[in-house]
Amino acid sequence: MHSRGLVFSALFALLNPHVGASVLGPPSTLVKLSYGSFEEKAAENLVEFLGIPFAVPPVGRLRFAPPVPPTPFKGVQQATSFAAACAKQVFENPLFPGPTTPPKTVRTSGTLIQYLVVLIIILGLYLNVIRPAMIPSGRKLPVLVYIYGGGFVIGDTTQVYGNTLVNRSLDLGEPIVYVTAAYRLNAFGFLAGKEVKDAGIGNLGLRDRLFCAAAMESGSPLVLPDILQQQRYFDSVVTDTNCTTAPDKLECLRDAPFEQLVAAVDRTPSLFAYQSLKVAWMPVVDGVVIVRDPLISLQEGKYAKIPFITGTVEDEGTLFSLGNMNITTNAQYLEYMKSNYFPSISDADLAALEVAYPDDVTQGSPFDTGTANALTSFLLNTTLIGYLRHSATPSPLGVIHGGDIDEFAGVGNGTDFIGADALIYFTRNLDPNPPADEKPAPER
Repeated sequence: MHSRGLVFSALFALLNPHVGASVLGPPSTLVKLSYGSFEEKAAENLVEFLGIPFAVPPVGRLRFAPPVPPTPFKGVQQATSFAAACAKQVFENPLFPGPTTPPKTVRTSGTLIQYLVVLIIILGLYLNVIRPAMIPSGRKLPVLVYIYGGGFVIGDTTQVYGNTLVNRSLDLGEPIVYVTAAYRLNAFGFLAGKEVKDAGIGNLGLRDRLFCAAAMESGSPLVLPDILQQQRYFDSVVTDTNCTTAPDKLECLRDAPFEQLVAAVDRTPSLFAYQSLKVAWMPVVDGVVIVRDPLISLQEGKYAKIPFITGTVEDEGTLFSLGNMNITTNAQYLEYMKSNYFPSISDADLAALEVAYPDDVTQGSPFDTGTANALTSFLLNTTLIGYLRHSATPSPLGVIHGGDIDEFAGVGNGTDFIGADALIYFTRNLDPNPPADEKPAPER
């Protein structure tokens, strides 16, 4: 669902609203697919099918391989709870000390349940479907698909539950179907290097995704590296799994004990490493899934001409600057930007960057806070100005990356559904504005 120049965005993708899901009402408790039958979870005026496999688990011989259609089975499987998540990278987070990923939030009907993400060793590819329970027989509904964010190293399908969005669509008289799908993370989904390129298995986490429109939250386009530029991370994992002398390193990685491979991934730079957004595991230009850097595609007009919504919050970069707070002088900042992000930058362009991001904390992020939240004069070097400040809750890091998710998911603390309604209308009509004859829906 990502357009993958957007590395840290959560993204809603819309399947063709004119060829949507056919929903019957009143519904059966079973859904029959080509490979098996699943029992639903009834949830008041919604029907939920949770943890439905859409591919064979990518383990064993299928580790580092494109997705394979699920194996047919007999009988009925329960689809009443979320499946295990794909393996996440575990790392030190400056906001949540200790070797863990950040607290994860499950959003359901406005209730926030926080808990620590534990390492999951099951690498299943599953999806969840939430739909209205009572829809006239044969009516087709547009499908809103959510791809969770997490910098391609953490995240799972429970990031935005989706029940609130479907209920809100019923309040608006604009019913939709909501889908979330898992994708492989970190090295399991974004392994790169010469061996990966030769095998044609780059960007596994991006395979098999189609959509007719998109809404991209809390992020901005980044330059994607060539697949060969990430060789050092492949080599690092190979070394840490004792595969250095193997004649076929990919086969060796497939045979490596899962725990050993995960530990190797955890030792690679994380989102909060000194190099920050120059991440180890991300989409790459592999010549197959992504044929050129997306920014070049935009410049050349070589991209899918579909409707989309995109934007950032005001203080996107503060969270990702916590790993390099030892940068305390202007000279250090300029050296960091050149060595880490722009190794070929000219002296003139580097000087222009210095002017654009001056040595003045009152002009930096968090914006409009003066010196109140200054952790270092160079806290923010990567922020773009966004548009949803009114809908996010300010913190010492400002209107933080991801602070707009609740607004779009319809579970924020406000009294309106501005973001959620816009998303629903966009799903229905490819226009975020309500139809001219639309009657006002109730507020919270």
